[in-house]
Amino acid sequence: MRAAEATILIVPGYLDSGPEHWQSRWEKKLSTARRVVQRDFAHPDCAEWVEAIRREVLASSRPVVLVAHSLGVIAALHAAQQLRSKFAGAFLVAPPSEAVIREMPDVDSAFLPVPRARLPFPALLVGGSNDPYADASFARILAEEIGARFIDAGPAGHLNAESGHGPWPEGSLAFAHFIAGL
Repeated sequence: MRAAEATILIVPGYLDSGPEHWQSRWEKKLSTARRVVQRDFAHPDCAEWVEAIRREVLASSRPVVLVAHSLGVIAALHAAQQLRSKFAGAFLVAPPSEAVIREMPDVDSAFLPVPRARLPFPALLVGGSNDPYADASFARILAEEIGARFIDAGPAGHLNAESGHGPWPEGSLAFAHFIAGL
């Protein structure tokens, strides 16, 4: 599949993805990319976030490929439980662990537990070994449980602009290979 043949659904996490974040850069670069805009990125409500993803998916006339980061990964996994056959694939980056989500008072506890059902579509999950929002093994174990291919990004922090991954060329290359295989 080519990116132009799919709706690339950008699913940011807690506090959104700013203009220097790789998600925002990809959104500008990919002609079929659309961002899921949440009513409140600072006080995430699981039902609202999942509903916003659902609306965008159902409005698409093309196959949907999710590109989710951080808490957006968890929201995307919840949405996938409801819309299992609507996705062509998912590119999931730096999911926060359940322990971290529990410690975030502004985040709705309904995001927990993290859905771990095997996905019925191809998925790739990228995680770093020193992500401050998840221990080193969390992303690898989650990838195994949901049936996603795992990429270890090494000591890459939270894979966002703050950790030096604004442009993130390695991610762009991994995404290009992923979507080409769909």
